[in-house]
Amino acid sequence: MTTSKDLFDDSTMTFGEHLEVLRFYLIRALLGLMVSVIFSLIFGEQLVRMIRQPIDAALRRANVIAAVQDDVKGFDLWTWLTAGIKGQFIPPSVREEDKAALKPLSEDEKRAITIELSAYDLVSMLHDAAPRNFPEPTEAMKEKSVSLPARSEAFRQFRRSAEKIDRPVTLNVQEAFMTYMKVSFIAGLVIASPWMFYQLWLFVAAGLYPHERKYVHTYLPMSVFLFLGGVAFCFYAVLPTVLDFLLSYNAGMELTAQIRISEWISFAVMLPLMFGISFQLPLAMLFLSKINVFQVEHYIAQWRLAVLAIAIISMVLTPTPDPMTMLMMMTPLLVLYGLGIALCKWNVAKSPLGEPA
Repeated sequence: MTTSKDLFDDSTMTFGEHLEVLRFYLIRALLGLMVSVIFSLIFGEQLVRMIRQPIDAALRRANVIAAVQDDVKGFDLWTWLTAGIKGQFIPPSVREEDKAALKPLSEDEKRAITIELSAYDLVSMLHDAAPRNFPEPTEAMKEKSVSLPARSEAFRQFRRSAEKIDRPVTLNVQEAFMTYMKVSFIAGLVIASPWMFYQLWLFVAAGLYPHERKYVHTYLPMSVFLFLGGVAFCFYAVLPTVLDFLLSYNAGMELTAQIRISEWISFAVMLPLMFGISFQLPLAMLFLSKINVFQVEHYIAQWRLAVLAIAIISMVLTPTPDPMTMLMMMTPLLVLYGLGIALCKWNVAKSPLGEPA
């Protein structure tokens, strides 16, 4: 009678020798991490600017909207919050001249301003200065205005000072440097993660059966895709909407938001990480189906309980207590729950005689 042969049957390595092999792959993984962190340190400032983009844009929108609320009545907050999920929307009550404030200006544009003058007052001043050259203004000029373009370096300095209101702040001298180092290390860890997982896989693969290796090769890319999809969805869709929702309370209570950069970096790293982890739901459902803990019929029959569980998970994983963040995580998880059911059905359909694939 033939029996399956374990890959370690012919191994003569001792426990100490296995630890030595582990140390070898661990050192290679750490060397890859060190190279990635050094590479990230070179581009640390650009990385910090990239992570700052959502909060910078949200602060600009919040300040413009707060200014509009001062002189526009009937502002509908609910209409604003439900206008879209990308966070790049503008409330219907924002005037055309205020929309321009949301767009960054070039350095040359910052030097220029346009001055609106009454035609009557302008001609009056010219007449007072040179009566022989300029006649007295007529009454019809009182209803007309004149636009005068002006350029000065002082205007650029003034705009730069005003723009600082829309930027995160630091509260001690070393905070900017520590933020730079923290972002560089996290970025280096993300860049080096494929190499580190590969080294771990080289150590673990020797103890796996061929069919177990097949699972890794099949589902590991899917897991990476779901994780990156969750991170991208959070960064480009969830963060702008959540920030607009939270900052709207500052406008309502007439407060000025000054965001500490270290706290924002922690928030901007933690929330996408939680979304990336939660997006592994379809693979977790497939794994539980393969080890016969749950079957497809259980997932379908217990969908109400699953909705409750997803709501609780969304509430626990999101680092803020606001309902907007919870709903933004809960909605895609419900879609992924349906995807998990579809994966389980596909796995059963392609398995012979209904056996797990």
